[in-house]
Formats: sequence, C-alpha cells, structure tokens
Amino acid sequence: MAPHVEVRFVSGNPFKIAEAKSILSGRSISVLESKLKIEELQTTDTHKLVHHKLLEAYRKIGRPLFVEHTGLHLDYLGGFPGGLTQIFWDTLKADRFAELFGRAPNNNVRARTTIGYCDGRKVHEFDGEIAGQIVSEPRGKRDFQWDCVFQPAGQSKTFAEMGEQKNNISMRRIALEKLAVHLTNELAR
Repeated sequence: MAPHVEVRFVSGNPFKIAEAKSILSGRSISVLESKLKIEELQTTDTHKLVHHKLLEAYRKIGRPLFVEHTGLHLDYLGGFPGGLTQIFWDTLKADRFAELFGRAPNNNVRARTTIGYCDGRKVHEFDGEIAGQIVSEPRGKRDFQWDCVFQPAGQSKTFAEMGEQKNNISMRRIALEKLAVHLTNELAR
C-alpha cells in the first residue's frame, strides 16, 4: 500500500481547494487547506507570479506547501491575459467576456494551471494546459469564474456544464497529477 502524504494548499478559492482534494484523494494525498491571503504580483508572467506567491506563503508558514494560478491565454489577444486573468475576469464578468471573445474572429484559448511547490529546500513547478474555445454566451453555473465560458476542445459542454466531470480532463488535473508524481517519488527516497 502506498504511503499517505499530507500537503498544504494555500488558496482562498474554495472551488480550487475542492478540486485539488478530489483529484489528489485518489493518489493517497490529503490536501490541507490554508486560506492565508497572499497579495499576488500583477504580471502576465504566470511562472513569475506563482514563484513570488509560493515564496511569500512559505516564508509565512514555513512548511512544505503548494500554490497555484490558473489563467486563460486568448489567441485573439496574443496570449493575454495569462497571469492577469483574475483582474480581467473581475472587470468584464461572464456576459461581456463571452460577447467580446466568444464572438471574436478567433475564439481559441489555452487554459493553463501552474503549480508551485516548496519542500523547504527547493521550488518545483508543474504545468497543465488544455486548449478550448470561449463560447459566445455563458453556459452553466457562473460561480467558478470563467468555467461558464470555457469549452474544452473536442467537448460540447463548458466546464461549468460538466460539473465533476471537469476534474477528469482539466488543466488543474494535469498539473496536480504532476505534483502527485513528484510527491510520491519524493516520499519513496
């Protein structure tokens, strides 16, 4: 039987915490919530943002932990907003976002999650990315940011319409699986 691992996840987003718990529970990894508020660096560079947030969180907690950032990279805007997705989304909201980018000449988008993990000795980063499109009108619940406007490539539903099935294919799952492999290998040493 595989050993059980506990790891702290610093996030104030209950949806991200629930997804991480669900995805990692099958890997014998328990996610411990830490709602420590970390002021995010405002940059389009997601890796820089995650690195900064990770070091700030580790400085305050002093134990192994991970942070994450998930952003949209719109083809129509040359990959923008990336690390600034939250500000962009909070400003436009679902209807305006769908109107502007779901009806644009190019509605292709990449959703990317970057996870930063610090074990006290070293920083590790893990990415997950999936392609999709921005739909012309929001579909499904609007409670988890842009899930209602993001339709993964090859799917007929938005993330919001998929419910728990989203966790089987999401960019967050890809990044969390990479973290799980790292934690399992680290534990086996």
